[in-house]
Amino acid sequence: MTQQRFIFPRWTNLVLPFMLVAGSTAPLYVAIVVAYGFSPQSTDVGYMPEQPIPFSHKLHAGELGVDCRYCHNTVESTQHAALPPTQTCMNCHSQIHPTSDKLKPLFESYETGMPIEWVRVHDLPQYAYFNHSAHVTRGVSCVECHGRVDTMEVVYQHETLSMGWCLNCHRNPDPHVRNPDLVTQLEWGIDMSDAEKIANSISWREINNLNPSQDCSTCHR
Repeated sequence: MTQQRFIFPRWTNLVLPFMLVAGSTAPLYVAIVVAYGFSPQSTDVGYMPEQPIPFSHKLHAGELGVDCRYCHNTVESTQHAALPPTQTCMNCHSQIHPTSDKLKPLFESYETGMPIEWVRVHDLPQYAYFNHSAHVTRGVSCVECHGRVDTMEVVYQHETLSMGWCLNCHRNPDPHVRNPDLVTQLEWGIDMSDAEKIANSISWREINNLNPSQDCSTCHR
């Protein structure tokens, strides 16, 4: 009698039921993980890292009325909104609170030439392309993505910055755009009805033929 030969050892028969169970539940597991990963509960909304210097946007952008572009001076011309160099801060603080203990890291940075290690609050993944200038120059206000930073003592992530959130704006831009001259006026529209704001937005969008792309390659290059 010819002896039957097996490709796999006999003990693999014990593994087969577990493989069948894993194979049948894996798609459901992946679907749940992906759904949770893109849900607001798992995003960084509310993220408020501690900074090396306690900088108050409520004081600077709100009470003092410092324009966003004074510190983030590349926001209208480049992809990134630059963090202010030490010299920008020293333009004021060489005269204002020059002996404050809270500002010691600033003065040390100025003396040594080493940059202040600010902690990024809004950090998109590398596979997502976002251009600040393309949005700001077309009437998307800072407030649409960052919230009312002029009322925040400590800046935190206000929106999910998820793909679905971005697409909602691209599909229906009317509630989110305004005349570019008003993009840094974060309080704009608070005394207007929603209908008035949208009417202004529609007028601006139609005059300038704004039709945000929904193509994948726009953000994933």
